[in-house]
Amino acid sequence: MKALVTGGTGFTGRHLIARLISEGNEVRVLARKKDPELEKLRVEFILGDITDKEVVYKSVERVDKVYHLAAVFREGGGIPNKVFWDVNVNATKNLLEASLQNGVERFIHCSTCGVLGHISKPPANETYPYNPGDEYQRTKCEAEKIALDFFQKKGLPGVVVRPAAIYGPGDLRFLRLFKAINDGKFITVGSGEVLNHHVYVDDLVEGIMLCAKEKQALGEIYIIGGEEYVTLNKLVFMIAKELNVPVPKIHFPFFWPVWAASFACEIICWPFGINPPIFRRRADIFRKSRAFDISKARKELGFKPKIALNEGIKKTVEWYRKEEYL
Repeated sequence: MKALVTGGTGFTGRHLIARLISEGNEVRVLARKKDPELEKLRVEFILGDITDKEVVYKSVERVDKVYHLAAVFREGGGIPNKVFWDVNVNATKNLLEASLQNGVERFIHCSTCGVLGHISKPPANETYPYNPGDEYQRTKCEAEKIALDFFQKKGLPGVVVRPAAIYGPGDLRFLRLFKAINDGKFITVGSGEVLNHHVYVDDLVEGIMLCAKEKQALGEIYIIGGEEYVTLNKLVFMIAKELNVPVPKIHFPFFWPVWAASFACEIICWPFGINPPIFRRRADIFRKSRAFDISKARKELGFKPKIALNEGIKKTVEWYRKEEYL
């Protein structure tokens, strides 16, 4: 089989490519530039921008399956909203159209559980209403709807995957949290009783591979998450324990002053393209719950997470230390 992976130079993409190649597949990657590590795996590169329609159509020629992971994700820097729509929505639509025209056997669209926003009645399953809370989530939500329209009405064989928060060796997104706890600088805002749900990257890749194989998955949405969700307080405790440092005990009881300060930092930093020290998306971890029901993936795909949260945290800490991030 020949697979196209968008977002292949990213954290999840690298793990997915390694798995695809280990199973004997040929892999093509659409990227702006070649990656030396992936070149060692004899990955074929189509060089260009995913927003370029001609490049997108070229990338799907003679491809059996498409794994669409590419997306713009704003941590806190001044990325214009137009970029989110160009990459997360318009480029996705072009890729779907190209895949339909080229007779792609299956299209795996990687969405996000973030399209559901705050989960007021946890855990949420695939029928929970959309409630995106920022531009990233809004554009991912729109892209997911477009993908489902192609899958359910236009005849493109495809599946939507909604990962929980992805972590594991190679991830740098959660490094700030680990470093803050390691350095004794983490401060909990509010009660710390909001819920968090993570998925270890290898478990996510397994879920994606199942979505690419199972016939009954066609046209469906699957939430792929870990075995458990925990409160922020418990997550911080687990990380501190693995780091062998004291558990942070400072709580700032009021959320809204922090949110206002985050907004102010964004306004000041964005015009200069600077990542602000605090921003609203980061502040939201203290007030928005993320907890999901993975029973549909269990029942229909046979999905079973193999890495428990404590084991995943241990593996992640080991990698951070090996790479001297901690």
